[in-house]
Amino acid sequence: KEIKLTQESLDSYKEELEYLKTIAFILVIASLVQLLEMFLRKAVPSLYAALGIYLALITTNCAILGSALLCIQNDYSFIPAVVFSFGSALGFTMAIVIFSFVRERVALAETPVCFKGTPIALVTAGLIAMAFSGFTSIKLPF
Repeated sequence: KEIKLTQESLDSYKEELEYLKTIAFILVIASLVQLLEMFLRKAVPSLYAALGIYLALITTNCAILGSALLCIQNDYSFIPAVVFSFGSALGFTMAIVIFSFVRERVALAETPVCFKGTPIALVTAGLIAMAFSGFTSIKLPF
């Protein structure tokens, strides 16, 4: 069966995938910062020690910039942009606090050897992401 792509269908796909631009931006910056951090830790330990927490803050600032880009992309005026930004910060804080509680519980629990470390962290993050996906159906009036 032959599929014909028209300009209208390409435009509709472009609109549906527009959010990936922001996600890709955040992932690229965060990945580069993490790679730089690993390189500095191995190659130049004195510089890594001098930079300290600032490398992790670059990744956090990337998330903040991503929130600002979403406000611009969605054409929010001032008040909706403030509400969106505050909600994003509150949601991020909630996710981090919940994740820390769950990580503490997992650290105290007996987990199978194959799930120790990163695997259990990824499973936990996936479960928390599924819980937070319930908020996607909330529609704001602006």
